[in-house]
Amino acid sequence: MKEIMKTTPCRSILIATLGLAFLGSSPLDPQSASTEQKVKSLLAQMTLEEKVGQMTQVTIDVVSAGSDGRQEPHALDMKKLEHAIIDRHLGSLINVGPQAYTLEHWYEVITAIQDVATQKTRLKIPILYGIDAIHGVNYTHGGTLFPQAIALASTWNIDLAKREGEITACEMRASGIPWNFYPVLDIGRQPLWARFWETYGEDVFLATAMGRMYIEGHQGADISAPTKGATCLKHYVGYSFPLNGKDRTPAWMSERTLREYFLPMFEAAVAAGAPTVMVNSSEIDGIPGHANYHLLTEVLKGEMKFNGFVVSDWEDIRRLYTRDRVATSPKDAVRMAVMAGIDMSMVPLDFSFYDLLLECVKDGVVPMSRINDAVSRILTVKYQLGIFENPYPDKTLKAQFAGKEFAQANLDAARECITMTKNDKGLLPLAKTMKVLVTGPTATSLSAMNSGWTITWQGDREDLYPKDKPTVLQAIQKEIGPANVTYVPGTTLSVPIDIPAAVEAAKKADVAVVCLGEGAYCETPGNINDLTLNKAQLDLASAIARTGKPVVVVMLEGRPRVINSIVGDASAILVAMLPGMEGGRALADVLFGDANPSGKLAFTYPRHPSGFTTYDYKPLEFADINSYDPQWAFGFGLSYTTFAYSDLSVSKKSITNDDSVGVSVKVKNTGKVAGKEVVQLYLCDMYGSVSRPNKQIKGFAKVMLQPGEERQVDFVLRQHDLSFIGVANKRIVEPGSFKIMIDKLSTEFVLENGSGKGTN
Repeated sequence: MKEIMKTTPCRSILIATLGLAFLGSSPLDPQSASTEQKVKSLLAQMTLEEKVGQMTQVTIDVVSAGSDGRQEPHALDMKKLEHAIIDRHLGSLINVGPQAYTLEHWYEVITAIQDVATQKTRLKIPILYGIDAIHGVNYTHGGTLFPQAIALASTWNIDLAKREGEITACEMRASGIPWNFYPVLDIGRQPLWARFWETYGEDVFLATAMGRMYIEGHQGADISAPTKGATCLKHYVGYSFPLNGKDRTPAWMSERTLREYFLPMFEAAVAAGAPTVMVNSSEIDGIPGHANYHLLTEVLKGEMKFNGFVVSDWEDIRRLYTRDRVATSPKDAVRMAVMAGIDMSMVPLDFSFYDLLLECVKDGVVPMSRINDAVSRILTVKYQLGIFENPYPDKTLKAQFAGKEFAQANLDAARECITMTKNDKGLLPLAKTMKVLVTGPTATSLSAMNSGWTITWQGDREDLYPKDKPTVLQAIQKEIGPANVTYVPGTTLSVPIDIPAAVEAAKKADVAVVCLGEGAYCETPGNINDLTLNKAQLDLASAIARTGKPVVVVMLEGRPRVINSIVGDASAILVAMLPGMEGGRALADVLFGDANPSGKLAFTYPRHPSGFTTYDYKPLEFADINSYDPQWAFGFGLSYTTFAYSDLSVSKKSITNDDSVGVSVKVKNTGKVAGKEVVQLYLCDMYGSVSRPNKQIKGFAKVMLQPGEERQVDFVLRQHDLSFIGVANKRIVEPGSFKIMIDKLSTEFVLENGSGKGTN
């Protein structure tokens, strides 16, 4: 076999503790004397109408040409724009029209908007423009589009998360946009959910690590820097755990569950300096997110000391009346949301919020103090971003936009996100001399590798995708030559086309690469009733397997679709999820040995469509009918080489309050090719006043090892890593025994006298 690794080896990645690494001080100082003085001075000059305008956000359709603002090609309507900014004192604009704009058009749009704001208004307050750049600047044509979050998390490579943040911020600023509605810090513990792929997986520790490093890359130490920008944490909080699996439907959970599994990522991200937060569109225990004073004001702004501003999600304030029926009128909905703690309203298609909030203040149901607080928070972020000094696009950044260095980072991420879950008899990597059949509905689709938030909201306009990025089929053809590749569609996503033809082609090939999965979707349109993959696709794979030829299944999907019926028939399986624009090339590199797969699942891949259990299950769940029996476990992934672990040890067998414990283990590449291994440290709190999970990941390190190379990997566990949410819904540490597990090794230590007090 040829040398596998062609990418630049990454450095060892060590995540030691949530306690200190993620809950440190913010790099931003929203209360700096100069910023605070500027905000107070400006606020004192503002009328009520100007203040309420700053709290109002509409989509660009409202100020664009055409009866609905979605005329193609897109153009601003200057009369509408001036009305919004001059007459309504608008504070923020968002979004695009039906599809992404070119870099040049963004220059025109942002420049025209800021010209009106800074040249034709009394106080010259710039507009804060926001965009959903969730896997790169997906609403600027030609941008660098990374693997979606669920795939990036499968790299277990925090350097890649940081690099994505850096590149996205740079390309956003090149577009003239300083504010990104990302990262998604919902946790993926409901695989049916249509937004599962926007999460960093099912584990608190991993999701926190990836999100924290993305923010660090995107914001740096100064969000006003030319290539940096503000992040927006979403969707605060509990959105990702709908009971029925459908988007924007109720979640039911105790406060303890909320604090144990759903709040920690936001807490860490606030501490990391994220200046804005977007609100959950759903509800928890009957309380809509947009009306939840406890979570928005008492927890976020109080306990977490969040000093930034809170923005609503799309039209969700109005829905407190029209959908949730907790408000008795549109005006009552505005009052309820603002008093709950929302500072800016994504209306988004009119100025009703502006009008109704003015009425609320004049009627006395919303005090001026609440308005001043919200506007101060918004102005603070605008000052931090530097847009008062320069709100215009930096055209010099065009030289970096979608450059070779960015493309290489994207390719590295795509290669590392691919997880090999089966490889019988070492079928992979394939020899480049093989005759290969490529079939299946995702083989010729770029949208299947990117999904929603790609060029359009749903990401399903295949005709708009770049022509220079290869599909899986095109990448394989380039890798081994078109003469060695036969393509037969086999099926659409749900309907057979020519399965018999695919079977006949398989008989003449050496191997069949069967590309299955999902089409593009986003949010509610992606709702499904059954995780099982469509029957037509399963039938295609089974029919080809019956020929006796080896089958390689490639899964391109936004959530783990159940494929249990074909797993036994497949010789090899690659779970790629949504690997982004470089996904085709990355898959070809892995298939033919130019890259060694190093992905590890960031979620539990279910064997069945119901009875889903996460890896950190409670002992109570481990019964005959409810045991953890997934198709593939969280953290699982194969390589073209092998690794052996030894010498697991702890620095202390017994610790007391405030002590830390060092953990070390040796890992060796025992195979014949270089490879990257994710060393995963799991911890089990053996006994607790609240039932404890069987294990939780508390550290990981991704290391590159040459054949025969051995390395010692070190971790540090601190008090926060031993903590949990106790009976009183506070984070505590209790004395007792703790078990450490790495690979098949384990050891224990004892905490002699835990304080029982909070650790933050």
